Amino acid sequence: MATEESGGGSVGAGTGISTAREAANDELVLAFGRLQGAANRLEYILGRALEVECGITHLTFEVLLILGRAGEPGLSMRAVAQEQVLTTGGATRLVDRMEAAGLVERVEDPGDRRGRLVRLTALGEETVVAAARVHVANIERYFLAPLPEEDRQRFTEDLRVLSHATRDMLPRLP
Repeated sequence: MATEESGGGSVGAGTGISTAREAANDELVLAFGRLQGAANRLEYILGRALEVECGITHLTFEVLLILGRAGEPGLSMRAVAQEQVLTTGGATRLVDRMEAAGLVERVEDPGDRRGRLVRLTALGEETVVAAARVHVANIERYFLAPLPEEDRQRFTEDLRVLSHATRDMLPRLP
């Protein structure tokens, strides 16, 4: 009988699933479940730390990072939404809250007189730097420390490859 720890067969054996037990113990199903479970727990732990220590949500932090990466003159709402897999309405509401908190500002788009861009304010810059310091310490503590040191570089590289591959599979917003 296959166990959760040993898996239920070889990688890629999903075509041989014929019972609920085999489905539940399939090695790939278990591996993806572990990835999803770890990601959800880390999201909670790291997100909660940002809220407690920095006063911002993890989503706000991610948008601050996106805007920091973009630099001047800023990004369109559509670009912010696309990067965070949000609807444009959801991105607008989030940016409205961030603007009210003084973290971002909307400015004219130099390339489109009708368009507006979002960019960091000085407070947004200070906030993302302080939050990143907290976040990096917590990533090292909760994400990397449990892994063998010799596997960490490869693991982070594999995550980059997976992230880019899945990002490229998503439909682009119109």
